[in-house]
Amino acid sequence: MDQERRKTIVKEIEHWQRSKLLPDQYCDFLLNLYLEQGEEREPSNFAGKAVNVVKRASWKQWLLTFGIFSLICFVVLYFNVFHPLLQIGISLSGVYILLLIGQRYRRKNEASGIGFIGIGMLLMLGSGLYMLQLHELESWGWKAGLLAACALFWIIFGIGARIPLLHLSGWMASFLVYAWLLSNNTISPAWYEIQLYWLPASFVFGWCSWFIHRWSRPVAAILFVAGALIWFMPELYAAVFAVDHTWLQIQLFVKIIVGGSILFSLRKQWIVWVA
Repeated sequence: MDQERRKTIVKEIEHWQRSKLLPDQYCDFLLNLYLEQGEEREPSNFAGKAVNVVKRASWKQWLLTFGIFSLICFVVLYFNVFHPLLQIGISLSGVYILLLIGQRYRRKNEASGIGFIGIGMLLMLGSGLYMLQLHELESWGWKAGLLAACALFWIIFGIGARIPLLHLSGWMASFLVYAWLLSNNTISPAWYEIQLYWLPASFVFGWCSWFIHRWSRPVAAILFVAGALIWFMPELYAAVFAVDHTWLQIQLFVKIIVGGSILFSLRKQWIVWVA
């Protein structure tokens, strides 16, 4: 039996053992049949793989690892004294590296790749907020602008990289920016005014979902979900920012009934958009 075929069989047996498709004693018996004399099994847990990586690392890899670690420590310790442009460049470079690693890891492990991408997006928002605080730019306009920029990037990257959760997170962040703008530019709006601030956008998202579904069903599904979230945003906005909560429960109850009726009556249409 050739080496490539034997290694493929061994990996498949190890997959059966990790997935509990066969009892451990059967998998061990099969592995003993296909492993050559003196050949070690590839560890399945993270600790075992890490130990193997450390054993096989050369002195150049050790030197590179310690050099990168020292550089990271230097940047963290002296970040506050850097020029603002250098701070922005370092932050964006870190985000870019994490996104690049995440995209490469997605080919092998989707969960690990998404994790690196998520850390990169959080680094973008967190470093931006930290720099605003560091340079005493703490007015709501600066923070809203930063969040709007992050939301736009999350939407674009989520669509391009086909990450629906990131795409939806971008729209939710944009809703937060819009609510923030309303709260700082309106004074005690009536309940019907709050409805008018949000409900037209819900229908716009629904129309966009119908319009885009012929090209991209995942994007259309996210737009549909975003439109459904905006449908209930007036009540959430009123609960957080409004002073008068008298009719809030009745509004929410009516919105649930009306929204459910619309979804039921148009179920044959919107299911086609998102399915």
